Order: sequence, then C-alpha cells, then structure tokens
Amino acid sequence: MNHVEAHAAQPGATGTLAAAPSPAYSWSTTYISVQLKFALACAAAIVWAGLSSWLALPWIHQLTLLAGPEVAWFVVGGIALIPGFMNAFLAASLLLDKRPPRSIPAQYPGISILVAAYNEGGSIADTIESIAKSAYDGEFEVFVVDDGSSDATAATASATAYPWLRVLRQKENQGKAAALNRALALAQFDLIVTLDADSYLYQDALQRLVERYMADPPTTRAVAGAMLVRNSRDTWVAEAQEWDYFHGISAVKRIQSLYQGTLVAQGAFSIYERQMLNDIGGWDDCVGEDIVLTWAILQAGWRVGHAEDACCFTNAPPTLKQFTRQRQRWARGMMEAFRRHWRILFAPRMSTMFIWWNLMFPWLDIAYSVFFLPGVVLALFGIFWIAGPMTLLLLPMALIMNLLMFRIGRRTFEAQGLHVRRNIPGFLIYAFAYSAILQPACVWGYFSELFGLSKTWGTK
Repeated sequence: MNHVEAHAAQPGATGTLAAAPSPAYSWSTTYISVQLKFALACAAAIVWAGLSSWLALPWIHQLTLLAGPEVAWFVVGGIALIPGFMNAFLAASLLLDKRPPRSIPAQYPGISILVAAYNEGGSIADTIESIAKSAYDGEFEVFVVDDGSSDATAATASATAYPWLRVLRQKENQGKAAALNRALALAQFDLIVTLDADSYLYQDALQRLVERYMADPPTTRAVAGAMLVRNSRDTWVAEAQEWDYFHGISAVKRIQSLYQGTLVAQGAFSIYERQMLNDIGGWDDCVGEDIVLTWAILQAGWRVGHAEDACCFTNAPPTLKQFTRQRQRWARGMMEAFRRHWRILFAPRMSTMFIWWNLMFPWLDIAYSVFFLPGVVLALFGIFWIAGPMTLLLLPMALIMNLLMFRIGRRTFEAQGLHVRRNIPGFLIYAFAYSAILQPACVWGYFSELFGLSKTWGTK
C-alpha cells in the first residue's frame, strides 16, 4: 500500500470551458452507479476482513499470552487485518471500475505551465523540450522559476529561447510553494498545469490531461496526471520504483478518482483551475505542498480526478539515501495536511474513507517496522510469534492485487503504444524488499514532523 496516495472539469466560476456530460459507467448493458460500486467494494472488504480475523484468532491468542491483548491486536491489525481490508477494497474496486471516455473539445483552452526548479541544470532542458514536442492543440505558456539555484538552471532554461517560455529567477531559495505562487500570479490562462523540472511529457500527455479535466464531473477542480519512472535502468533503487509507480501509485489514484476524490494531485504533473487556486490562496509553504493543496481543494467541496493515460516520466531518486529522504518528505506532507485540514475527516463523501486510511498509516508502518521485520528475523530461527504460517493469509490478496494492477496498467500502456519493460529484478525487489525500506522511512518522517526537525523540498 502506498502512502499518501496513499488524483475534472469545467471551471464553473469562469465559464470558459464546455464539455459533454460524463457518461454513466457500465459493464456491457449493466449500469452500476459509483455509489453502488462503493457499497459492493466495502462489502467485499468487510467479508475478507471478517474471514481473515476469524482465521487469525489462534495467532492473536498466542501473541496475547506473550505480550497482552493490546499488543496482540495492534500487531496483527497493523500487519494483516487492516492492510487486508484495504487491499480487498482496492481489488474489488479495480474489478468494478470502467473509465469513461475523455472529452474531445472543438477548441482546446489555453494553459499556463508552471515549472519550479532548484538545481536542475542537468534536466531542465529536456523538460522544456518535452513541452515543445507535446501535441497540444491550444495555446500555452511556460514559466520556469529558478528558485535560487547554485547551478546553471536559469541559464540552461533561457538558452532554449522558445517564444512561449519565460524564465524567472528567485534571488535566494524560498521553497517550491513560493516559486509556484510567483508564476501563478503572472499566468494569463484559466487552466494551470504544474510540471517538475526533471519530468518528461509523453507525446500527447497535455492534451489527454485537459481532455480528462473537461470530461469529468463539473465539480472537479484538479486532475492528476500519471507519473512513471524514466530512469529505471540506472540503479536497483530506481528499478524497484518503476513498479511502485506503475502498480501501486497508479492503481490507488485510479480508485480514489472513481470515488470522487484523488488525495494527491502531485506537483510533478497535474492540472488545476486558476480561479480555485486563487480562492484557496495557492500553495502553502511546506514540504508537502501538493498534498496540502489537494486536501484544501477537497475540503472546499470540490472533486479531484486522475488521468491514467496522461503519462509523464520523472527521474525517481536513484540512491537509497535519496529515496528514503523523498518518502520521509511524503510522510511529513501527509501530517502537514492533517494539521491544516483535519476537518476533512468528517466530510460526508466517499473519498473520506481514504483520508481515514491515511490516518491509520502511522499505525501500519510502526507495526510493520517495529514488530513484523524483527518477527521475520525470529522466524528464521524457528520462532513464529509474529511472522509465521498465519501471515500467509496476506499472499492471496497480494497476488490478486498485483495481477489486477498489471493487467490494467498494461492495457493503458498498449493503448498509447507503450510496452511494459521486463524488469524482473526490479519487481522482485518491489515484491519482497520494498516495504522493508519504505515503511521505516515513513516512520522516521512521522517522527521528524512531530519533533519539528528541519525541512527541505528537495529530494537530492
């Protein structure tokens, strides 16, 4: 399960866009409402959780004798029962989901693309070139904001010399939020796209993102694009992340969008309505500015969607140190979002369930890091107090989830002329070792935020 993820519409205030009504989801001739899909997925998850809880009673009893009932339920709930419920819900939802077609407008609206850059001299030219090569049929402008870089980011960006490009420079590093807000104040179009300075747009990604925005329900004010790993051949760390982005992150965003509220419209590639951004005050100065912004949108009552076929490739952290820093930052961003927008926990909408899931992530991560990992070591010596035969209950649901995510991801790839790379070593690391790195890193991120340790928006 990915953290903080675990990401459309007509801008109603401006009235500048028009789209056809979103068609009903269907299976052949059987129409199933989103509300019914949600109820069916909940029912499947409850049945799975009940069955697994019954089967886990001997395990819980054994742990109770050793450490007491509180510890027993904390451990078993955190490493098996709650993750099992979540995965069953996601699996049922993926089986029920059918994406509506994108809207093809008679005229594409103008878009303003904001790129915040800090020491990205080695990648900013490629990012700008990907925009230039994008098959977007409307007007667009690009703002690259060099946030006090110590390298040649600004000079490299300026050297591309496109008429639609404007390079701004902050005299000193003020943070990503300040860079984006500065560009937002200068943007002339009603739709705002954010793009990371090390991201590379695939072909018609901009067009697909705008089309999804226009086809989604009229209450949508943001849509997250689909992020994929560009540098997966560089290191084993990047190889494993290729599967995380292709499998987990994409599937979670897809299901959150189905239930009317993607929880993170990531700053790396997303689209927003400008008036809405102005109304909520733009981006907050924090390490998780994209999740904090998204939760502000949801708290205001708007919907956030996901365009699974608007593909953008990004350079994932290539080293273990950079990867753990990134995931610590994501964990801190989730806590920042809770601090600013805790009222969202009580919003009467389907996507609120995912907010409650995020509230449980510290429990799950601590249970996994503090109890399950040592339990695996004990199991190697024949001591099955924590990790033992009962943990095999997790395998069927994990297998179903991976098969579903692979099938859906491959189908989306094939529709765009892409092919899934045979990255078997990366998959093995993702399947068997990824959580052992990811979840302890998240735990450290939670404690860093609780104790107010220093922050940075960079991952390198």
